[in-house]
Amino acid sequence: MIVEIDRRSGFCFGVINAIKAAEDELKQAKQLYCLGDIVHNGMEVERLERMGLKSISKEEFFTLSNCKVLIRAHGEPPETYEYAKANNVELIDATCPVVLTLQEKVKSSYSKHSQIEGQVVIYGKKGHAEIEGLNGQTKHNAIIIESIADVDKIDKSRPVSLYSQTTKRIEDFHEIAQKVKETTEPGVPVEIKDTICRQVSNRVPNLKKFAERFDMILFVAGRKSSNGQYLYTICKEVNDDSYFISNLDEIKQEWFDGVKSVGICGATSTPNWLMEDVEKWIHTNFG
Repeated sequence: MIVEIDRRSGFCFGVINAIKAAEDELKQAKQLYCLGDIVHNGMEVERLERMGLKSISKEEFFTLSNCKVLIRAHGEPPETYEYAKANNVELIDATCPVVLTLQEKVKSSYSKHSQIEGQVVIYGKKGHAEIEGLNGQTKHNAIIIESIADVDKIDKSRPVSLYSQTTKRIEDFHEIAQKVKETTEPGVPVEIKDTICRQVSNRVPNLKKFAERFDMILFVAGRKSSNGQYLYTICKEVNDDSYFISNLDEIKQEWFDGVKSVGICGATSTPNWLMEDVEKWIHTNFG
């Protein structure tokens, strides 16, 4: 059995930075709180929990005082920082630089649009941590759209600035942007801000070539990973025998009938050690 791991898959620099920040702190402390799962990968979360990292909800955070809390790569809204300052909560801020820059852009747009009765629109998944942080820059007044059908929520007579969650599918964003431009009333200003992270989109050409080379693809990612869902669709488009798995227990023996080569790849939130475990499993079971 030929098995190969895509060496361009795995953690992006934002996730690497957050995990390193957690590991460095846990070398000195027995426990560290993290606001939400540090990464959308259950296996990596469990590994860090064994080291002493404890994921907490937003509700739990707002009851804390006199402690340390890690802010993960997705970022947080202003009220998180305000509460921490008022309650002696030391924040270890691992917000991804790309997300941090986007937050500043959204905040600036909201300030401008507040004066001209404009609208800040963000394409992304409602409830996603990054979207919550971005919407917080608008005092939670942004219009969140999850699909092209939601474009109808935008007032076509008022100025618009359109942004995107960094991990969304770039083709979908461009389709939404085109509809926004076409349906907005003539003369009304429309700003299209392509804020999709190239750490994700730049993997697409390589991933297509990688997926074409094998009889079967095992795409390894957490179920909650937005970029994982996106990058998996890229594999599926070029190789119909592509399977999404989160752990070894989800692999099915029957997938390997007649298969002579397997490619293993993953999301920006997928640890290399997990892809290597999948490789070992295949060699153990099929040689």
